[in-house]
Amino acid sequence: MSNLLLFPIIIPLIFATVLMIFPKNLKMQRWIAVIGAASTFVAGLFLLAKVQSDGVQAVTLGSWPAPFGISMVSDMLSVLLVLSSSLITLFVVVYSYSTIGIKREQSYYYPAVLFLMTGVNGAFTTGDIFNLFVFVEVLLMASYALIVHGGEKPQLRESIKYLLVNIISSALFVAAVAFLYSVTGTLNMADLAVKIPEIEATGILTVIAVMFLVVFGFKAAIFPLYFWLPGSYHAPPVPILALFGALLTKVGVYAIMRTYTLFFTMNIGFTHELLAIIAILTILAGCVGALAYFDVKKIIIYNIIIAVGVILFGVSQMNEAGIEGSIFYLIHDMLIKAALFFLVGIVAVLFGTTNLRKMGGLIKTYPVLGWSYLVAAFGLAGIPPLSGFPGKLLIVQGGFEGPQFWGSIVILATSLIVLLSVVRIFIYAFWGEPVETVPLKKSSYYQMFTPTVVLVAITVFFGVGAELFMPFISGAGEVLLNPSIYIDAVLKE
Repeated sequence: MSNLLLFPIIIPLIFATVLMIFPKNLKMQRWIAVIGAASTFVAGLFLLAKVQSDGVQAVTLGSWPAPFGISMVSDMLSVLLVLSSSLITLFVVVYSYSTIGIKREQSYYYPAVLFLMTGVNGAFTTGDIFNLFVFVEVLLMASYALIVHGGEKPQLRESIKYLLVNIISSALFVAAVAFLYSVTGTLNMADLAVKIPEIEATGILTVIAVMFLVVFGFKAAIFPLYFWLPGSYHAPPVPILALFGALLTKVGVYAIMRTYTLFFTMNIGFTHELLAIIAILTILAGCVGALAYFDVKKIIIYNIIIAVGVILFGVSQMNEAGIEGSIFYLIHDMLIKAALFFLVGIVAVLFGTTNLRKMGGLIKTYPVLGWSYLVAAFGLAGIPPLSGFPGKLLIVQGGFEGPQFWGSIVILATSLIVLLSVVRIFIYAFWGEPVETVPLKKSSYYQMFTPTVVLVAITVFFGVGAELFMPFISGAGEVLLNPSIYIDAVLKE
């Protein structure tokens, strides 16, 4: 059963391939897409149980011994992220039924979603840095297809920028991998963790570490490399935006987490302090955007950037509280962002616009929607006992215990700005004078609202039941803080 960790990558790949055969059969497309996403989630649950009982799982393909074969590794961190991404993809597929439009559904929409999931799960599971590049390219191919899907003018305009940024960062990625290989002679992550401490030329390795920070920083949208994100994410329809907002930047964040805890630890004084400073600047830049716009999508999009900064600040502290907080906050953010994009998507459909100034009074006709939104907004801002609170609390604690205590103060202060930005949507859209809404069939409203409210409920449970999840989070943190667990699992299998 050691091949169990390949299932969350193989299942969506097979289902996506099957879906390519009959694009016009709407019923089959929907059913097979849901079954594909659900079975990936179930495979993730089995894998979680396996990792929990037997420790880190590693498979080296082609019966070559590691580090010569390509290793796939599933530790507690990667399996938690695989589970979260599979769950979100499942919800996005269900939410798409009534929101994406039949024309889009019949032109390879679901296969693209499942191919994206294949790339994301592969990136979370790989134990080889070049293979990480390959999986990132797989998810980027799918995201190119999704960002232009439907071919509206703003989509095509923004997709050119998105393409260019990703082509440049991919070229940089290959260059950084080449430099790393020329210095260490290996690309297996566990082997890198063994070899790097033996190398005396820490200066060169520090340069390579910063190069990787730039490469992954493009993907994760850190300051000042986030310029492409607000426009590119604003263009596609809401289900695609929810998928992108919840998953894509998180792959970059995960890559920084993994490399900066596993092997780029030769010069923590410089690399991790740089990471902390960039993380704080990322938070501030996101706050400016979140307050500057009166567009429901843009406000939540800038909150993606804020969250990336919060997570990376926790990672940069390299202590137990900071790392565990980052892992908890990362999973919380994937779930809460998807939920919030679903909610503002419904609001935008009801008003026929994303402009806050043209909205009002929705609480009278859709009270449950209003209160669900408020719960999600409080969760995003980290109001206890919701899911944003435990992770943020641990990150702040990690900052006070670590070298950059000033960062914790910034994070606490900016929580108020986050709260202000999302509550503003609540006040404008739900309070005030009622504005005429677009007539919507009850059935299609419930089709949109059901997956949304279930996802909001899951985020609440994740926060209120934080103690149930902490053993898993601690297990993930332990592997990041003690790389020897990861190294032994891969090199001794």
